[in-house]
Amino acid sequence: MTQLTVDTSRQIDLLAKRTIQGGPRFLQRLADGLEDRPYTLFTLKPLGPVIGAEIEGVDLREQVSPEVKAELHRALLEWKVLFFRNQDITSQQQLDFARQWGELENHPFLPKGAAAEITRFEKDANMKGQENNWHADVTWRLEPSMGAVLRLSEVPSQGGDTLWADMGAAYDNLPDEVKERIDGLKAIHDFTPTFGRSMPPELLAQKQAEFPAAEHPVVRTHPETGRKTLFVNRVFTTRIVGLAEEEGEELLQYLFRQAEIPEYQVRFHWEKNSIALWDNRSTQHYASSDYYPNRRVAERISIIGDRPY
Repeated sequence: MTQLTVDTSRQIDLLAKRTIQGGPRFLQRLADGLEDRPYTLFTLKPLGPVIGAEIEGVDLREQVSPEVKAELHRALLEWKVLFFRNQDITSQQQLDFARQWGELENHPFLPKGAAAEITRFEKDANMKGQENNWHADVTWRLEPSMGAVLRLSEVPSQGGDTLWADMGAAYDNLPDEVKERIDGLKAIHDFTPTFGRSMPPELLAQKQAEFPAAEHPVVRTHPETGRKTLFVNRVFTTRIVGLAEEEGEELLQYLFRQAEIPEYQVRFHWEKNSIALWDNRSTQHYASSDYYPNRRVAERISIIGDRPY
């Protein structure tokens, strides 16, 4: 039998480069300087240590008062995604709720619902779910979404969960040398590799002129909390400015994988008339496509955000 010679130090070095290291994660839910205060106008049930909470005691069929909206917004900043169950509301009531967070966005590429501001995701045996990649919404815009309100009106008997990842926690846990390396770097975000793939050349050129590729910081600063969050994603980020293609792609693949770490995630099991409100500036999400060929119908309303810095 041949005796294999093993270079232990080289193996350790290769494995260190190949994977994200295990061990305890530093999980900080609140941005520095924020005080952990109770909520007085509704009940909040955390679903994890850093991200995701269910809200009880708010009826979205009624206009939310300014006081409740303010406390919900504080909860959104602190928990990044909020869930409401048993909300049998109309599309108009969903629009009214979303408008309390700002001007609403029209998505130029996805199917519409009852209004131009409603994006409809209707999946069945003829239309498979394709949103099962970690991403933040419309980062190819110069001003990506601030957040979104998603409502499921039809749910499959099994599957169809959505996961969210806290990209502030993802940044916090990067090795110091990686933080130093990406400090000040910018990346290009482009709709072309996704929505542009099936467009005829003339239409693609028209849409590229209307929505030119956007340059955003690899690490953005949350405009309200001041927290640093990792702001690159597999779906829309195409390259890092100023780096050679191979070097930039290797770095991007490493950064993309941070969203996949379970300690930074929450997983939500939908029921009919469940609603999610999330902060698109500090999270990524992944819609599990494990229910085909069953039917799943969701409507999303997105709130216009600001330019990342």
